[in-house]
Amino acid sequence: MSQSEISNYLKQTHDRVFEHNHAWAEEQRKRDPDFFTKLSSGQTPEYLWIGCSDSRIPAEQITGLGPGEAFVHRNIANLVVNTDLNVMSVIEYAVRHLQVKHIVVCGHYGCGGVKAAMTPKDLGLLNPWLRNIRDVYRLHETELDAIKDENARYNRLVELSVIEQCRNVIKTAAVQQSYAKNQFPIVHGWVFGFEDGLLKDLKVDHEAMLHTIQKIYNLTEE
Repeated sequence: MSQSEISNYLKQTHDRVFEHNHAWAEEQRKRDPDFFTKLSSGQTPEYLWIGCSDSRIPAEQITGLGPGEAFVHRNIANLVVNTDLNVMSVIEYAVRHLQVKHIVVCGHYGCGGVKAAMTPKDLGLLNPWLRNIRDVYRLHETELDAIKDENARYNRLVELSVIEQCRNVIKTAAVQQSYAKNQFPIVHGWVFGFEDGLLKDLKVDHEAMLHTIQKIYNLTEE
């Protein structure tokens, strides 16, 4: 592409977003004249969604949720790391202030972050982030090494990582204290499949996981 073609392309892709935005806003007003008045009055989402940054998995579209129904945090490989102030702040705010009823950790099959973590290669700044996935492999090494098909092994690692991230969510003081007082939020682990567009519920047992965790990580005392 020539320099002028690149400039035109960049302008077109920029302008297209605003065109879509205007069309979307007009459609909302047609459906409900008070839509933006209600939207500006505040948010009371039922869900905190912790998902992957992958551009193909927009939380609201795949769940049918609308604006104001989900508080969303996304990062590479949908990790919940206790030293990551971003995700920890999101959980704190969602639980203590928004009082969400459900926390969903959603991964996806074919995750590039998971595959990168299993690549014997120096990935620079990504190394410490992806090490969290490698740690999941280490914890479940026997099970994973027994899976001979590489794609099946990666997919199982995706599931196991989601379960471990659910465990990390439940380790937080905000979740433990809110659940002790209110019986919510409940933590769920889901995985999205590109091949059929469906979410798989990993059936994380919130209460059983909480009970096991609190033997060591009990933070219910404020």
